[in-house]
Amino acid sequence: MSTIKKFQVTFDCAEPERVARFWCEVLGYVVPRPPEGFDTWAEYDRSLPPERQGAGFSCMDPTGVGPRLYFQRVPEGRVVKNRVHLDIRVGTGLVGEERVAALEAECARLVALGAVRVQLLRADGFDESCLAMQDVEGNEFCLD
Repeated sequence: MSTIKKFQVTFDCAEPERVARFWCEVLGYVVPRPPEGFDTWAEYDRSLPPERQGAGFSCMDPTGVGPRLYFQRVPEGRVVKNRVHLDIRVGTGLVGEERVAALEAECARLVALGAVRVQLLRADGFDESCLAMQDVEGNEFCLD
């Protein structure tokens, strides 16, 4: 019998700390403590070789239940649509206009943080409504 394994979700991006801090706000995640011997992440970052400074940043669920998110700097920009994206579950159990109102309220909060609203996809008899969005670097995600 297979055992459940913990996993991390990794984002390629241009500005790892900026994107990580955005997702901390979206999910209620926190930045982990810096490595032993360093008071801040900035102090740790300055200890790295210049080419590694700012190359990665992470955030985690403070309860330990959700996956760790890791953001790594890559030289190329985003070129095509994500093949995998996060669905942020803000409308669970809601239907119709009540669900849309919950999606719209969360969308407004995230737009204020730098997200971009893409499109409201209305319920179609098979799927409930969801709202397509992009994070601060254009990575797609949905409010579901």
